[in-house]
Amino acid sequence: MENLFNIENIDLETIITAILYLSLSGLYLLLLPAGVYFYLNQRWYVASSVERGFMYFMVFFSFPGMILLSPFLNFRPRRRELI
Repeated sequence: MENLFNIENIDLETIITAILYLSLSGLYLLLLPAGVYFYLNQRWYVASSVERGFMYFMVFFSFPGMILLSPFLNFRPRRRELI
């Protein structure tokens, strides 16, 4: 009986496909939500209505990654300056 999990049976195309899927999933689950969080943190209080609609779309689009990164981020309101 031939072993199906032998390393010699893996083609180069299979390895390239696996690397491509891993890199795209890392981009979608980590890098894109991190960029969206940074953008939201910079523009939340000064955004126009069209830009705010774009922000909501990006949060909806990258929702699984937002859930993965949410325990590590803090979005408390900025401290007010008292005279």
